[in-house]
Amino acid sequence: MEVNQYLEMFIEESKEHLQACSEHLLELEKNPEDLAIVGEIFRSAHTLKGMSATMGFEDLADLTHKMENVLDAIRNEKIKVTPEIFDVVFESVDHLEEMVYDIADGGDGKRNVQETVAKLKNIELGEPVVAAKILTKQTVEAPVTPAEEVDFKLTYDDFEKTVILQSSEQEFNAYEISIALREDCLLKAARVFMVFEILEKNGDVIKSSPTVDKLEEEQFDSEFHVAYISKESAEDLQKMLMKVSEVDLVDVKEIGQDVFTQVTVSSAARSEEIAEAEIAATTEVVQAPVEQKANSNKASGGHATSKTIRVNIERLDILMNLFEELAIDRGRLLSIAADVNHGELNETVERMSRTMGDLQNIVLTMRMVPVETVFNRFPKMVRQLSRDLNKKIELNVIGAETELDRTVIDEIGDPLVHLIRNSVDHGIESPEVRRAKGKPEEGTVELRAYHSGNYVFIEIEDDGAGINRDRVLAKAISKGVVTHEQSLSMSDKQINELILASGFSTAEVISDVSGRGVGLDVVKTTIESLGGNISIESTQDVGSVFSIQLPLTLSIISVMLVEIESEIYAIPLSSIIETSIIRNSDILNAHNQKVIDFRGKVVPLVFLEEIFEVPRQEPKDDGFHSVVIVRKGDKLAGLVVDSFIGQQEIVLKSLGNYLTNIFAISGATILGNGKVALIVDCNALMK
Repeated sequence: MEVNQYLEMFIEESKEHLQACSEHLLELEKNPEDLAIVGEIFRSAHTLKGMSATMGFEDLADLTHKMENVLDAIRNEKIKVTPEIFDVVFESVDHLEEMVYDIADGGDGKRNVQETVAKLKNIELGEPVVAAKILTKQTVEAPVTPAEEVDFKLTYDDFEKTVILQSSEQEFNAYEISIALREDCLLKAARVFMVFEILEKNGDVIKSSPTVDKLEEEQFDSEFHVAYISKESAEDLQKMLMKVSEVDLVDVKEIGQDVFTQVTVSSAARSEEIAEAEIAATTEVVQAPVEQKANSNKASGGHATSKTIRVNIERLDILMNLFEELAIDRGRLLSIAADVNHGELNETVERMSRTMGDLQNIVLTMRMVPVETVFNRFPKMVRQLSRDLNKKIELNVIGAETELDRTVIDEIGDPLVHLIRNSVDHGIESPEVRRAKGKPEEGTVELRAYHSGNYVFIEIEDDGAGINRDRVLAKAISKGVVTHEQSLSMSDKQINELILASGFSTAEVISDVSGRGVGLDVVKTTIESLGGNISIESTQDVGSVFSIQLPLTLSIISVMLVEIESEIYAIPLSSIIETSIIRNSDILNAHNQKVIDFRGKVVPLVFLEEIFEVPRQEPKDDGFHSVVIVRKGDKLAGLVVDSFIGQQEIVLKSLGNYLTNIFAISGATILGNGKVALIVDCNALMK
């Protein structure tokens, strides 16, 4: 079998099964008596084992097999779970993840896991975990005593032998069926089809001789043979098959477990791993009632097809790029139609625009994935860190279903790892210190995700020690990050954000977790490269909140186009509350800031011509101002412009490497008339 074509699917599904194992193990650790959870873990491991063996990754399949044995003993209540057993099973899952990622990187998935395998074997035998005796290759490959050989028409490879042997465990019968057609049969292919239709309704065909292709092409004399598993009796099968026209003879032989010879333990174990996923699928198919299966086949003409497909992200990127170009052309076409003002042209363009709007929603939705794909790795990581640091920590995840663009999802994993490790190591205190402060021994880290306008916010909050303002300042001055004079005028927010500086660390001891001065500066750099920002709020001895703001998508957004002198700017609609025309007399002064009264709230005014230094040929003063009211969280601001142009869908383009870090500009777009409009970053204006 050519396995390379299935490698990508194998890797993705393996990751999903391992993630399921990790989640259920964490749940089982909290509810060790719930055997239903053990069953879920066992099923994931069972499927992974069969997939791995089928793909030829023996080390991966062998380790999964050993772990599965332990899980089987637990669910059958032969073993009682202990913290030591949990540690070994978690260790096994870690090794399996490393193997899968090695395979994804082009490796062979081989690792030295003999120690872990020996621990699992000891657990299975009821021996102490510490005294792990590593089994030798000779022990594993000891041959089984040959059984009595039976004469069959078909020959079986290891895969097929294992499927047949394992079928008895699922309460199935294995048969070798010989069917002979009459010598004068004219439509042999039709009779073969009718025979296979009966067989497939009542069980599953393992193999046939000649092959199915040759049978369909009538490349056989009058007799053919089928290996078959079913819950039907041999007598009933014979009666059903004899009812097919022009079938002359049906011979049904039962295949017992003792019919195969010279099967070694090593080959049997490998074959078992190859076949068990197939057996699991076979079980589901065969256990369905015959009438139900017949009806479904009549209705659909075959097996039900999957409603999902896996698509390479590069193809979605190409699709997105093409649609972006199409969106620019749409804007150009709308502009031309408005100038020509032809009835039929306007109607056609309007209809095309609606269709493209629907297409745009589909394209953007295709790229959206839940942040759960990133969050899933953290519960196990926090569990391990809390054990390494001798702390009691609970991780609460909220809003894992929040969706974000795939390109953003791929980048935020490492920054979140750094932030959570920082909260666990620096934030949460030891149980002794927490007791002395009157806090519960168990600290809490909360990971939240939620939408706000055109952005997704991810927050990591802990109820730990918070940021020590004086200690951070002293460290920053000693490192030369700020001077003593600068520190005197810094706000608490600015001091908190000093920990994001490169090489900054307040850890007293360098450990595997932190203290090397790398991490948080990488977090800031990565988040800003995605068009987002990070802020920190902290109260000493109460806790800290790290808030990351990320754009929902990096491609197409809705904006309000505004004009200042002859320049056009785009303000994202997700930030806009409403637009307004105000008189000069409505403008008030408060703390050297021009403000207006907006529905009972004092809203500061931001004059964009001053922010962007727009040159004017002559002063503009007609007694009125056009204002766009924008929001960031609870904060409001009024952006003062010359005039409103209108709403439009635009393609967000980067300004490139030569125009980085321009204040309050998040990108640019090409308008329908070919002009470039800069996109205003409202969040930067309301810091």
